Amino acid sequence: MKEGIHPENYRLVAFKDMSNNDIFITKSTANTKETIDVDGVSYPLVKLEISRTSHPYYTGKSKLVDTAGRIDKFKTKYSSFKK
Repeated sequence: MKEGIHPENYRLVAFKDMSNNDIFITKSTANTKETIDVDGVSYPLVKLEISRTSHPYYTGKSKLVDTAGRIDKFKTKYSSFKK
């Protein structure tokens, strides 16, 4: 690796998912004003609204979309425009 190309504030940072209180630690340059203690070590804290543990795509939870109902509604709405 080249020397001197990384920012000075590249350090371990704690990211906290506020929807399920999951915390994970990774390296980042994100600016923070808060800190959090994890296992007796103080880390800068970045609060997230959604992360890999709460996002439906990653957790496998998804909404059931009623496509058949929407198609029937469309056909009913525009059936009077048939020639």
